[in-house]
Amino acid sequence: MPEGHTTTYHTSRQLPPSAIQRVPPVVRVVGIVAVLYVFLCSIGLMGSGFKSMGRGFAERLIEATSNPFVGLFVGIFTTSIVQSSSLTTSIVVGMVSAGSLTVRGAVPIVMGANIGTTVTCTIVSLGFIGRRREFRRAFACGTMHDLFNLLCVLLFFPVEMVCQRAFGVGFLEWLAGQVERLFVGAEGVTFAGPVKLATKPLIHAAERAVRAVLGEGAAASWGQVALAFAVLFLCLWSITKLMRSLMLGRVEAALDRTVGRSAVLGLAVGLVVTAIIQSSSITTSILVPLAAAGIVTLPQVFPITVGANIGTTVTALLASLGGSPAGLQIALVHLLFNSSGALVFLPVPALRRVPVALACGLARITARWRWFALVYVAVLFFLIPALLIFLT
Repeated sequence: MPEGHTTTYHTSRQLPPSAIQRVPPVVRVVGIVAVLYVFLCSIGLMGSGFKSMGRGFAERLIEATSNPFVGLFVGIFTTSIVQSSSLTTSIVVGMVSAGSLTVRGAVPIVMGANIGTTVTCTIVSLGFIGRRREFRRAFACGTMHDLFNLLCVLLFFPVEMVCQRAFGVGFLEWLAGQVERLFVGAEGVTFAGPVKLATKPLIHAAERAVRAVLGEGAAASWGQVALAFAVLFLCLWSITKLMRSLMLGRVEAALDRTVGRSAVLGLAVGLVVTAIIQSSSITTSILVPLAAAGIVTLPQVFPITVGANIGTTVTALLASLGGSPAGLQIALVHLLFNSSGALVFLPVPALRRVPVALACGLARITARWRWFALVYVAVLFFLIPALLIFLT
């Protein structure tokens, strides 16, 4: 490793502690458990709200997402706005569990969310736009995640559509269904019964509170969904903050020790770190300044990025604990889709170089015409998805 590599981390650890870092670690761990419980309750409350909206709403929503291209761009656009695939996929799990969205309709949304979540890392790279050489390296690091997920969608989305037409079921949908059956319905056992039992009192209390304020009918249903969405967003934000305060120093040290050692080790670190801090954006964004400074190279960063892609699926799996078998199935689709991308691109050096080469080429363009970086973010993540959703 070049000199100064570890100094970067030591400098960050010497910064004054934030307010949350002054809280004892034990209290923060208890806080994480409490927030996770409320998070699971918010998923259940959202599902209850969708169910109470009635069959007509569910049919209209399913019809709107029956076009897989619309679902794909909905996933991109929604996740680009909220900058969190965890939030998008958790909402999708809740809707599928409630029967408001089919697994088949949700698959493209999950794929699109994988693209939308990469906008954060790319935006972070724009912070170096004033320094041409650093910006070129930072933008390449940021967009490598974009391009990898785009390549995965370009590969697996057509396969899913072809399988649906040929066999009546998509490949990922079918495979996730097979895995889901290992956990659900075996000899009458229902998945996650204890979780449902534990979250039911708080969900029912929230339902009664909403009805007391808004009365019965559609207003109460929408009120439940709105409350669940707000609590879900707050819980994910809180979990990320708490986990980051507990683990960020360890995360940086782990990256310091493993970057460039081996592709498998990088994959494992990216996976574990992201599963712990519940945010692939944080994992990949940490790497952008290091790439900008020339401390790490794109081939060294790529396996960690792929691992982060898999680690971010943990949130949807957690969200499915309090839901239905269909909710678990779509969470498994997310896991299998991201894992399949790793299996295709990471083991073969020639394929591993493709997203790296594309990112370097795009960075060369933006280093020459830096305004193009802003156009790239606006067009890919917002204008194209919004326009295609509107037109269809």
